[in-house]
Amino acid sequence: MLPRVILHTATSLDGRITGFPADLDVYYSLAAQWNPDAILFGSETVLAAVRDNPSLEIPPEHEEMFTPPEDAEKDPRPLLVIADSRGRVRCWDAIRKWPYMRDVLALCSSSTPEEYLAWLDGRRIGTIVAGSDRIDMRAALEMLHTRYGVNVVRVDSGGTLNSVLLNAGLVDEISVLIHPFIAGGKADPTLCDPLKAGIPELQIPLRLQSTEVVGDGIVWARYMVKGRTET
Repeated sequence: MLPRVILHTATSLDGRITGFPADLDVYYSLAAQWNPDAILFGSETVLAAVRDNPSLEIPPEHEEMFTPPEDAEKDPRPLLVIADSRGRVRCWDAIRKWPYMRDVLALCSSSTPEEYLAWLDGRRIGTIVAGSDRIDMRAALEMLHTRYGVNVVRVDSGGTLNSVLLNAGLVDEISVLIHPFIAGGKADPTLCDPLKAGIPELQIPLRLQSTEVVGDGIVWARYMVKGRTET
C-alpha cells in the first residue's frame, strides 16, 4: 500500500522557491493540518540548508550521536526521511536533534556507495534500499508504509525530487503558497525541474481543489493530481 503524498511548497509570484522572504509561520501552520507520519526531503534540499546554516555542519563524533531516540515508535512526531542515493548527506547528527522529528531515515539504492551504507549503519541511521541505479520511490514509499506505518507523507523538497515523484504517479496533492513577491534573478530553483530530473517531457494535469488568501496576501492554492483518489 502506498501512503498519501502531498507536495507543500512556498513560491514567489514568479515561481521561485528561494530568493524571497517566505512566511514560515504560515507555511508550517498549514503544513501541520495533514498530520503527516513522515516528512520527505531530497538530498539537494538538505545540502542547501547546510550551506545556508553553519550549525548543520558535521559536528565531532560522540557516542550520543549513535543512539536513536527512545520510544521512537510511540512518538507522535513525524519521521524525517532523506532521499540520498549518492550518499552525500553527512550531518545526520545535527538533523537528529531537530525538535519536530521523532527520528531520521535514509532512502538509498543499490548504487549507493557501500562505504556510505556502512557509515549509516554505524551511526544507527535507519535505511531503506530500493531500486538499482537510483531510488525506486514507489518501492521506497511502500516500504515506508509496511515497515514504519507511514500513511501520510509531506514532501518538503526541490524540483528534482518533486519531478521524480510526479512522474512516477505518486503525488496525490500539490499545495502552493504563492507569496506577493517577485524574486527575479535566476529562473531556478522552481517547484519542478524535470530537466534536472532527466524527464524533460514531464506534464501533469491537475484539478483545482481550493484557493484561499492567508497571512499577508499569500494565495494558498491546492490542487489534486488528476487520476488520484481524493481522501
